[in-house]
Amino acid sequence: MISFDSPRLIADIGGLYARFAIETSYGEFAQQRSLRCADFASFEAAMAAYLSSLKSTLVVHAAVAIANPVDGDQVRMTNYHWQFSIEEARVNLGLETLVVVNDFTALAMALPRLGPQDFRQVGSGQAVKNSVIGLIGSGSGLGVSGLIPSGEGWTSLGSEGGHSSFAPSDAREAAVLAYVWRQFDHVSFERLLSGPGLELTYLAIAELKHMQVKGLSAPEITRCALDENEPLCIETLEVFCNMLGTAASNLALTLGATGGIYIGGSIVPRLGDFFDRSGFRNRFEQKGRFANYVAHIPSFVITAAEATFLGASAILDTQLRHMMSNPGSAILTLIRRSRSELSPAEQRVADLVLAKPRSVLSDPIHDIALAAQVSQPTVIRFCRSVGCKGLSDFKLRLASGLSMSVPITHSQVTHDDSMLELGAKVLGNTANAILQLRNELQRESIDRAIELVAAADRVELFAVGNYAAVAQDAQTKFLRLGLPCGAHTEPHLQELTAASIQPGTVAVIISSGGKLPELMALQEKIQQRGAALIAITANQSPLARKADAALVAEHNENAATHLPMVSRVLHLLLIDILIVGLEMRYSLTPSGTPDLDKPRDPPGTPGVRLSSPLKPYISHSQ
Repeated sequence: MISFDSPRLIADIGGLYARFAIETSYGEFAQQRSLRCADFASFEAAMAAYLSSLKSTLVVHAAVAIANPVDGDQVRMTNYHWQFSIEEARVNLGLETLVVVNDFTALAMALPRLGPQDFRQVGSGQAVKNSVIGLIGSGSGLGVSGLIPSGEGWTSLGSEGGHSSFAPSDAREAAVLAYVWRQFDHVSFERLLSGPGLELTYLAIAELKHMQVKGLSAPEITRCALDENEPLCIETLEVFCNMLGTAASNLALTLGATGGIYIGGSIVPRLGDFFDRSGFRNRFEQKGRFANYVAHIPSFVITAAEATFLGASAILDTQLRHMMSNPGSAILTLIRRSRSELSPAEQRVADLVLAKPRSVLSDPIHDIALAAQVSQPTVIRFCRSVGCKGLSDFKLRLASGLSMSVPITHSQVTHDDSMLELGAKVLGNTANAILQLRNELQRESIDRAIELVAAADRVELFAVGNYAAVAQDAQTKFLRLGLPCGAHTEPHLQELTAASIQPGTVAVIISSGGKLPELMALQEKIQQRGAALIAITANQSPLARKADAALVAEHNENAATHLPMVSRVLHLLLIDILIVGLEMRYSLTPSGTPDLDKPRDPPGTPGVRLSSPLKPYISHSQ
């Protein structure tokens, strides 16, 4: 069991209850409490009430799973009136770290950590190892998520699939839909597959049977069906289970979830044997021509009471480990811990940064000094006191800390997507990959790559297949800088170039996976002849480990089975970063072209050529 330096607060916030616990070591949750949301005016008030009940326990890190989309700093709950700023809540609660994620994102991240005792299988099917997993569950709403294998870890999907349009599968469900249509213009799966949906379905079936009934709450319907064998309540639960079978099967097909479909939430786990005997699995497999496909996909009910806690804890742990390994992302923590050692004037700058970090990030030094009521030199002294070279360096590290987002999502393109949906997914996947690249840029690697090229007599670019276009684009940009450059994409010419390459030349190999035998052979020949090597490739790949400088790009697409899209965009951006860095280094003439008469560092200048391969940045699975 992994112990923590300090206890961590883990919370699960729903539309009715807010559950809290203290995690003292990994997977060990103590001091659990469940508070009614209605008893508190705000999210902060509920958090503060629980924290005050801990008495002597000091909490500095917290993770909150919430039944709501989480996109940026502002959170507005869909099924409750709470809304808050994550950063303001963190400051007001006195926390160093506050991670807020969607509750089903957290539950999804718990799935790989569950043991056989934490779920039970319903129906047949066999999970395919290291394959996509789907997650669905009913409570105050309908949560939908999934997991995609990503290297050694998993990437969770941020999804609002519960709001997809409901489609009936028989006449009884069509009658339920007609009943609900009288009240709502749009009827989603969540409208019916939730606590409020169970109540609507009960009234709809009663009307279909021409029965006069009083409305019952979801817990009352469940109790009357399971404990009192009340026929109308039993039929309501049967319809609910059937509709859930449709939704789960749709998710399995949409994601290609051959790793299985897991069912969570607060409703289904309480149904016990009733759910296992229901028509859920039969409906799950009713997919016409794809019935055999879904029949092989297993379905499981999550029985672990603390599964969401476990997933939120895993996400928090990933974030904290990233902060420990990335000094830039830990800058705010450093400021809090070193504040008492600063001068009174520097403390005023520190307080401003901690209270309004995003404003400081965008404001000029004049405005920062004015807001902190100090002089501009004091701002510079503060930056140096916390280990930065100056204000620009401080802002770079601050931006790294503020831009971390967990988890990065990747949406699977399916044959059922419309052209609009397809375009949105392609653009969304690319945007998320760019944000991930921004978060994981390693400044030292970029600096060393720029130094190598700046000292070179010539640049030779090597790429194959779909990445040839990246090499050709880079060639154009290097030539515009006045740097002799060649792009080699044909195998025979690549071998001839590598065999004749000279010291003082920098070779750039562009490869998504960084392990093609033909490119590794080029790498060996290039370095044997004394040329420096820059790799634009995947993190921890064989090519990255052997290069003198590695510019790494992580992404979720499989270039072996799909036409590379995201990876090529990332590689083009890394080339642009390298080019802009060179432009900043070179002295420019009034016409905007490099001053070629200005002497550059000769090849082999001490501190420019690396005597040992650069260890690339190690990213963590989200």
